[in-house]
Amino acid sequence: MSAPAQRRGPVPGPFALVAATVLLLLYAVPWWVLVLAPGWPSWLFWAGTALTVGALALLPLAMVRGHGRRAQDGWAVVGDTGLGVLWLLFSWSVIGGVLDLALAVAGVPIGPRWVAPAVLIWVLALGSWGMVQARRVPRVRRTEIRLDRLDPAFDGVRIVLLADTHYGPIDRARWSARMVEAVNRLHPDVVAHAGDLADGSVARRAVQVAPLGEVQAALARVYITGNHEYFSGAQPWVEHMAGLGWSVLHNRHLTLTRGSAHLVLAGIDDRTAAGSGVPGHGADLPAALAGAPPQAPVVLLAHQPKQVSAAVAAGVDLQLSGHTHGGQIWPFHLIVRVEQGALQGLSRAGGRTQLYTTRGAGFWGPPFRVFAPSEISLLILRAGAPA
Repeated sequence: MSAPAQRRGPVPGPFALVAATVLLLLYAVPWWVLVLAPGWPSWLFWAGTALTVGALALLPLAMVRGHGRRAQDGWAVVGDTGLGVLWLLFSWSVIGGVLDLALAVAGVPIGPRWVAPAVLIWVLALGSWGMVQARRVPRVRRTEIRLDRLDPAFDGVRIVLLADTHYGPIDRARWSARMVEAVNRLHPDVVAHAGDLADGSVARRAVQVAPLGEVQAALARVYITGNHEYFSGAQPWVEHMAGLGWSVLHNRHLTLTRGSAHLVLAGIDDRTAAGSGVPGHGADLPAALAGAPPQAPVVLLAHQPKQVSAAVAAGVDLQLSGHTHGGQIWPFHLIVRVEQGALQGLSRAGGRTQLYTTRGAGFWGPPFRVFAPSEISLLILRAGAPA
């Protein structure tokens, strides 16, 4: 009689294995460049190694406790900040190591003992600056956009575009109020929020979001969902923003009228909505444009820039998006640009469609912005063919 088979524990899935491998790599490179390669005295080597191992153990714990079922904000701040510091250390350790190697090949060696402290000092300075940049009120970025179908009656219409406020574990209620003051000073005709409003439920983040109820716009305040709403309760957020007086463009449009001229403001759900399990949610551009005046220019809110392919096919004049954060922490922008096809600013998408991608007003996760400043986007529409 054969021996009974032993019960095996759960086998890690591909995602868990990839995540563990990436995490080890993110820690191993800084450890190599900053601790091992310089050949420090043994006490310093072991202290650096112990610090690395401790950080490696703490980060997953903080992320699980901060973003798991209990979602404890204190742990989330620890985990998110640690993740940002880790990315900076990894990136600049790679750059420092490559620079050291290049200089050695060129006959000007500087050596690991110079590279390691230089990287540490630079990351400390860059991280401090990046934290200030993330927490400041976004600066206004003014862009004129010409639409050839825009009637002169709407020439000069001012649209303020917000996105990616990501109200979350760090209480930014005062920041929110100051941002709203900055928006109102621009005297906008339209204020649009292109999604990723908050990370967390309405009950937990309503205080931070409340100042958005004070936004002033002459013609309309419009809002769409981003992908993060589908982690945080999309339908409650839709209802909450409607309660604050915003028009939620849930696969629908508004038509602005001046005399006989029309301007269509349309919005669609985020591209992840269909798979979210939230009933009635899913990007539907035909539904959003149904009944719109056929010759009127269309300004479409779609959270992710890559949704522009549908806008091009539908003949949309201008798509307004967020999602990218401009990369948020350099050089992460290289990955974002490849994944989304656009990073920030105004671009031509095809046909008559133009795309404006805002770097966003807030930050997600790590409370840093490095070489990717936040923005309040002031878009002034002009009648006439684009340059």
